[in-house]
Amino acid sequence: MPAEKPLRLFSWNVNGLRAVLTKGFGDIFAAADADMYCLQETKLQEGQVTIDYPGYSVFWNCAEKKGYSGTAVLTRRRPVAVTRGIGREEHDHEGRVLTLEYEDFFLVCVYVPNSQTELKRLDYRMAWEEAFREYVTGLDRLKPVIICGDMNVAHQDIDLRNPKTNRHNPGFTDEERAAFTALLDAGFADTFRELNPDKQTFSWWSYRFQSRAKDIGWRIDYFLVSRRLMDSVTAADIHTDILGSDHCPVSITVKL
Repeated sequence: MPAEKPLRLFSWNVNGLRAVLTKGFGDIFAAADADMYCLQETKLQEGQVTIDYPGYSVFWNCAEKKGYSGTAVLTRRRPVAVTRGIGREEHDHEGRVLTLEYEDFFLVCVYVPNSQTELKRLDYRMAWEEAFREYVTGLDRLKPVIICGDMNVAHQDIDLRNPKTNRHNPGFTDEERAAFTALLDAGFADTFRELNPDKQTFSWWSYRFQSRAKDIGWRIDYFLVSRRLMDSVTAADIHTDILGSDHCPVSITVKL
């Protein structure tokens, strides 16, 4: 029997799916030719747009608040089960986590809460981080896990253009970085950094100050995999040439 071909997975914070659909999303989607395409910050309710790509099924986890947050997965490979949220009442109203279970792995699409101006949501963010880590480590005890999405943290100095001036700002606080380290220490690998230890490439740029044109950015979008899957990851890329959002897509190729 021939070996099953590698899986190609894309992840993109679209910062409003309805807007991106008018900016060539269909062409971007077709060119990616991904088996699974995970979206964050869709900012809509299921049924507000029609997504119909032949061969793909679409799954949604929408925030209760309209026009806010939300995740979605378009997949060629039908899951055996779909879970919305992490099973914690205090964390499951914003559509931030969507899990597809397959025979041999879990796929978790996540949009991590932003700590916001003056870190007014940092305490909530830290509670969320702990609950999310418990959730994915529980999955990992059952079968390998692939986590992707906007994790709203630049982990290391190399992951943003100006680490010194951003210290203690949302996305680069000691607390958020430590939480990301704790997630990796719990058994996960940062695929891009594992394969590109010294490469500085960003996935998000502020709309202000011509940040994207000047490449003053942050790497806050990730694919993490269970450590035991890392040897099966053959590529991890950041697609800085794809426009339409303040984020660009990230992707991996994995042989399962």
